[in-house]
Amino acid sequence: MNGERVFNEPWEGRAFGLAAALTESGVSNWADFRDRLVEVTAACGEHGGETAYYERWFQALERLVLDRGLVTSAEVDSRTEALASDQHDAH
Repeated sequence: MNGERVFNEPWEGRAFGLAAALTESGVSNWADFRDRLVEVTAACGEHGGETAYYERWFQALERLVLDRGLVTSAEVDSRTEALASDQHDAH
């Protein structure tokens, strides 16, 4: 590896970038994100259950933006539905 981050899916890199951008912009700090990631990981059980690492990462990021009031639950739900619909239409 040449020092570049490796992601299995494009959304994983975007989630990482969004967390980094929130930190760099001062909206949040890395400790806030890390604490939520620890909470999500603990909720998944000792071995993480069926939840992949970046899925837990995304769940922590979602908690962070909701807790900070950057988005509402309704906005998250609406966007999730739109994305799911887009994926369904693509198949």
